[in-house]
Amino acid sequence: MNTAGAVNRLVVFGDACGSGKLGMHAKRRMRDGMYAAFGEAYASVDVEPGRLHQEDRGDGILTALDPAVPPSLMVGRWADTLYQCLREHNAGSAERLRLRVGMNAGPVMNDGRGLVGRAVDLACRLCDSPVAKDIMAGAPGADLLLVVSDWLYENVVAEGGRYVEPEHYRSARVRSKETDEIAWFHIPRSPAPGIPRTPGPPRPPAAGPPPEPPTGDGPARGGDGAGGRGDCDGGPAEPEGGTPGGRRITARGDLLYFENNVINGGFTGIRREAAGGAAHGREPDAARNTGDGA
Repeated sequence: MNTAGAVNRLVVFGDACGSGKLGMHAKRRMRDGMYAAFGEAYASVDVEPGRLHQEDRGDGILTALDPAVPPSLMVGRWADTLYQCLREHNAGSAERLRLRVGMNAGPVMNDGRGLVGRAVDLACRLCDSPVAKDIMAGAPGADLLLVVSDWLYENVVAEGGRYVEPEHYRSARVRSKETDEIAWFHIPRSPAPGIPRTPGPPRPPAAGPPPEPPTGDGPARGGDGAGGRGDCDGGPAEPEGGTPGGRRITARGDLLYFENNVINGGFTGIRREAAGGAAHGREPDAARNTGDGA
């Protein structure tokens, strides 16, 4: 983005949890409560309507503040007032208003149709991130979750101050679209929230036993047939998941199955050690080669 004309501003995006399940009357009450809570919170830090740009997002509100507004007030008194307003609104209500709020700072431009800038994108994605939604789902008693960017935490929240609780924040990685950032999560007046573990990609299935070789072209016989099954590496280890590539020897009863091996010159035979061989520091199953390589 060409940042000519852009101004560094604090961006705040608030979004109501579970609003899609509400009927028309409940949605209207939710929006009334949301706007009232935001208005009281801004008034608590002396931010009048003329010192902010505000856009309606249906079940949310996007705001860019006057650059002169200290960010420390927003992560302190503002957040605490918003929390208290939500508690009061929800007291005795069957349909609670619960908010996720994302905060970030950076160059922002108003192009006449709305706010533009990466700072805006990140504030919205922090608020709507799967981590934020999972935290609220796992903390049904929480009315407010504050999510701030890593820059805002390190430069503002970590400095502390009245109503600021840096020790009650918890960091987690947020990945969404082009976003791959560290964010900090905070439920006011509560210990640092637990971060739900995001399941990783499924691991490939463990390699099963090798197929039985065809009759007449199978592994060499030898030894007394004792020892069950064992694996010996005759070269580089197999890649994880059992993909062929390394050399492998598998013993099954009195059968030895050789996989991905090349045997060159001077090969005289295969001998299986007696059961007591392991007691002398030898592997119970081994392939021996008296030539120049295996």
